[in-house]
Amino acid sequence: MKDLDARGYAHGTSGLGGHHDYLLPSVRRHLAILKDRRVFDLGCGNGSVAHALSVSGYDVTGVDPSEDGVRLARETYPGLRVEAASAYDDLAAVYGRFPVVLSLEVVEHVYSPRSYAKTLFDLVEPGGIALVSTPYHGYLKNLALAFSGKMDAHFTALWDHGHIKFWSIKTLGLLLRETGFSDVSFERLGRVPPLAKSMMAIARKPG
Repeated sequence: MKDLDARGYAHGTSGLGGHHDYLLPSVRRHLAILKDRRVFDLGCGNGSVAHALSVSGYDVTGVDPSEDGVRLARETYPGLRVEAASAYDDLAAVYGRFPVVLSLEVVEHVYSPRSYAKTLFDLVEPGGIALVSTPYHGYLKNLALAFSGKMDAHFTALWDHGHIKFWSIKTLGLLLRETGFSDVSFERLGRVPPLAKSMMAIARKPG
């Protein structure tokens, strides 16, 4: 079964990836204004982001369905609190609620985005925020991909457990708002905004 779902997702390394160069500064900026330093990392992968935040003084709990990711996280960062679990599980019942729930480059991989969003919402305490990043897609970027001949590489169907949903600001905003989040705003990260590599949704749960 693990070859048919995200439990079989493989991580090539235990370190941060190039995309974290533009994602982590945004995450740190939003975390810096909060007094409560508890963070939940939904889809923590190999644990590298959770570790980076932990050494900065944040109390991070992470879960990921990938057996390879959880193994790497535990081997590389033995003090890190990382468990094998899915966004389709009742995570709030197990871990409680947090002032910040982080989910970087995850939503594009999930088969049931509304189930994912409900779990995300349940994990956020009233008045708290969710930080959700995903590759950015917009009219000008899609045109650039088409003209450059990189559409097949970008939207590849040959990546096991890879991207299966391609979000825009409009569609991701709709998902988060219909789940119950309010004050949803977006940042475009990496490159100039029209050709951004990723976008970060900042979604607040009503208090």
